[in-house]
Amino acid sequence: MIQVRRLHPWRVSRERAIAIQEILKSQVRLEEPRGPIRYVAGTDVASSKITDAVWGGVVVLRYPELEVLEERWVKGKSHLPYVPGLLSFKEIPILLQVMEHLQTDPDVILCDGQGIAHPRGFGLACHLGLVLEKPTIGCAKSRLLGQFSEVGEGKGSYTDLWHEKQVIGAVARTRSGVKPMFVSPGHKVTLEAALRIVFGCCKKYRVPEPIRLAHALVNKARQSEKPG
Repeated sequence: MIQVRRLHPWRVSRERAIAIQEILKSQVRLEEPRGPIRYVAGTDVASSKITDAVWGGVVVLRYPELEVLEERWVKGKSHLPYVPGLLSFKEIPILLQVMEHLQTDPDVILCDGQGIAHPRGFGLACHLGLVLEKPTIGCAKSRLLGQFSEVGEGKGSYTDLWHEKQVIGAVARTRSGVKPMFVSPGHKVTLEAALRIVFGCCKKYRVPEPIRLAHALVNKARQSEKPG
């Protein structure tokens, strides 16, 4: 069973949430993952547009085969609205509920969000990684901040994402001819390892398979509750 560290309360003000990020970001470690990577997980959260309901989902795959081993989701309530830069406070509580039910312990977790490519260097992937003390990778469809040069068109091409003279991630072409993904380390992983794993998880689609499947899982759960 995955162990969850209780580092702070989740129902906090915007000001307190920012202060928590500023305190915890110094604990983020960027290092090569230890041991073989056998299982990768993807996370995603779907939200109701009319209520405070949220659905959190996690899919675990065998790596590098990308064979699905486990799918879990739960429904809950979000006590905070979405605030740019504070996504983790809205989504991590429901994701932790799912994680506590997993039977497979993932070696790496891919998050639909940012890692250190974040205004305070502490995006959702960093926060989740620190709470679980596991390697995490941020893999987002859009840029939150930073500058980058043109990316090659072929799959596997990437260019560094810069902010204030530091590399905070990479802009990666995960499929030829489609928009790139924005990849950044979360916790206990280097940018080089993050790119290696993300590219290894992209066989047919732009979005890495673990995140793509988690996205499909939570949206199917949300759609199933709509009146037909």
